Amino acid sequence: MKKDNNKKIALFAGALSLPFFARDALRKNGWDVYVVGLKGFYDPKLGPDLVIRLGGGGTAARECKRRGITKMTFVGAIGHPNLSDIWPDFWSLSALINIMKNQKGYDSMAVALTKALNKKGFEVVAAQDLAPELTFEKPGVKTKTKPTTADEKDIQRAVSVSHTIGIADIGASVVVDKQVIAVEAAEGTHRMLERVIKFRADRKKQTKSGVFAKMTKPGQDLRIDIPAIGVDTVKSVADAKLRGIVVNSKTCFVVNKPEVIKAANKAGIFIIAIG
Repeated sequence: MKKDNNKKIALFAGALSLPFFARDALRKNGWDVYVVGLKGFYDPKLGPDLVIRLGGGGTAARECKRRGITKMTFVGAIGHPNLSDIWPDFWSLSALINIMKNQKGYDSMAVALTKALNKKGFEVVAAQDLAPELTFEKPGVKTKTKPTTADEKDIQRAVSVSHTIGIADIGASVVVDKQVIAVEAAEGTHRMLERVIKFRADRKKQTKSGVFAKMTKPGQDLRIDIPAIGVDTVKSVADAKLRGIVVNSKTCFVVNKPEVIKAANKAGIFIIAIG
């Protein structure tokens, strides 16, 4: 039986394990997934159908068109790439020019990339829209441990601060323990949490307090990049002696959801999804 072109999609894979889960979820939902590994980032165990460098969009575009693929999705970490290190092929040059005009922040560049791909005949779609099970689909507490009244105050403060730094396109993560302890910048979530672990290591009282929030930024292009948490996030939050994790429902990838919830329950921390 001939496959429906509308169910064909190219998955551009960055680092870590999220591309594995996204690929499998899309295929489970009936998508014919063509995996494109981003050189220097993707896990070789993924076994991509094609490997390109960040500036090698022409190769991927030609292969996608040959295969009748017009839809693309992007998952996996690539950090904050330095555009001066990207060597564009001829196909990518016009897209890169548009992106370089929008270097006000990571989000503005993501929007420019999406628009550039649209002009070239491709539709960029959000993996979480096609496979919502990759996120917490409904708001609420997902763990055995529940937030206390004190936690609720920290949650409210964290969400408010996340919104503020998100508007400025600074970062997606914040740690609040009555006051703001840390804000994510270019170093990324993992290193921010490492700072918090070191900062709190010398506290006289090592009881758990405070929350870690990783929220969607206002104006963020949810087709290119959305927040993600995984088992490593849970471990870091536990090591930082924080009480819990706050994310958005529907717009935060949860990498290996059953294991994330299991790890949080074992560590005695809560996870709450905000609608």
